[in-house]
Amino acid sequence: MRLDRRTFLRGTGVAIALPYLDAMTPAFASVAAPPIRLGFIFVPNGVNVSQWRPTPKMKGLPPTLLPLQKVAAKINILTGLDQKNGDALGDGAGDHARDSAAYLTGAHPVKTAGKDIKVGVSADQFAAQQVGKLTRLPSLEIGTDGSAQSGNCDSGYSCAYSSNISWRTASSPMAKETNPRSLFIRLFGDPEARADEAEKAREATYLKSMLDLALDDVKKLKAKLGAADSGKLEEYLDAVRELESQIQAVEKTPKGPPKDLAIPVAGRPKDFEQHLRIMSDLLIAAWQTDTTRIASFMYSNSGANHTYPSLGINEGHHTISHHAGEKGKLDQLAKIDEFHVKQFAYMLEKMDAIKEEKGTLLDNVMIVYGGAISDPNAHNHHDLPILLAGKGGGSIPGGRVIKNSATPLCNLFLSLFDRMKVKADTFGDGTKRLAI
Repeated sequence: MRLDRRTFLRGTGVAIALPYLDAMTPAFASVAAPPIRLGFIFVPNGVNVSQWRPTPKMKGLPPTLLPLQKVAAKINILTGLDQKNGDALGDGAGDHARDSAAYLTGAHPVKTAGKDIKVGVSADQFAAQQVGKLTRLPSLEIGTDGSAQSGNCDSGYSCAYSSNISWRTASSPMAKETNPRSLFIRLFGDPEARADEAEKAREATYLKSMLDLALDDVKKLKAKLGAADSGKLEEYLDAVRELESQIQAVEKTPKGPPKDLAIPVAGRPKDFEQHLRIMSDLLIAAWQTDTTRIASFMYSNSGANHTYPSLGINEGHHTISHHAGEKGKLDQLAKIDEFHVKQFAYMLEKMDAIKEEKGTLLDNVMIVYGGAISDPNAHNHHDLPILLAGKGGGSIPGGRVIKNSATPLCNLFLSLFDRMKVKADTFGDGTKRLAI
């Protein structure tokens, strides 16, 4: 049988996208190249650079990056990349706000005292404006901390800068989704059904699995598929059901107020690692089903002061990052850096286990991981901690240290745009393609 690439499993109020199946390729046709996906992950507060950066005498990965060993052949470490618009440029303090605001825009944010917020269009949204029409969701913005659009969060800079890396226009940030259940419904609920407010309320009270609601469609489709496709479908549906189970378990967990007494977001896991991993799983599902090809993921907001009791760290991340060269704080900062890298490794290993038409999902993505602060004690926006994961459809060799010197980070974005067929002569402060 021949299946359309946009086939959905439908039931009452749900439309579940499918992964690529052999039946979606016409008989006797050459296998089509899978789509390339583009992602940006932001980690706040800089890093312990001595544990992050490779050195000429070092064999293998630096200590902080050791969790990436299993997928090291599909990762590149980039050195010498700058985001100079994170510098003060006469604006004084506020490096953390400039960190997140400049990260994907390559632009210097305007302090909001008597002025409107203004920074620049971000790389993800620039790409989405050209290729977002190819998928149901032009882009996806996710994170763990809530987004703010106003208020003073860093020395006169708006909270909009600290809590957003994705900007549709110079003055319009894209608020991110932090609630796993809401994100799940956004990805797998039927858009037409969601247009009705009563249907939204009903979806929020589902006790049955969304897969159960589409069970008749599942049975009909499986009866028509060959053994290989049937196995692929079953594996995918098991993954979707597992995601549902994780989210439902989180929603059933009694929630107490967090330490800062803020009202918790509905459905938000209390455990930070669990939150990161569920959101990672949902992002993988969005890419696997071609629901979107462009995404941004803020592990935390800029300047976040989370504690990490599971690591034996009860002082805040931001506080520790101002280490003043103290060994104890530098050691704690390295532990936090490694924790974040472990979450990234979890995501990459899972993508590398998902087979696609040619290679794996990891072979067909390009993910920039890092931020626009290097040494947090110096609030340095130069020689940034940047990783590039994925092979970009086979166009990016892995396992390298790509050395640069005083090179705009936006030059990297221009190179990634080319692989997404996004047209750009310049972007932000970038004017040349980075050789990757």
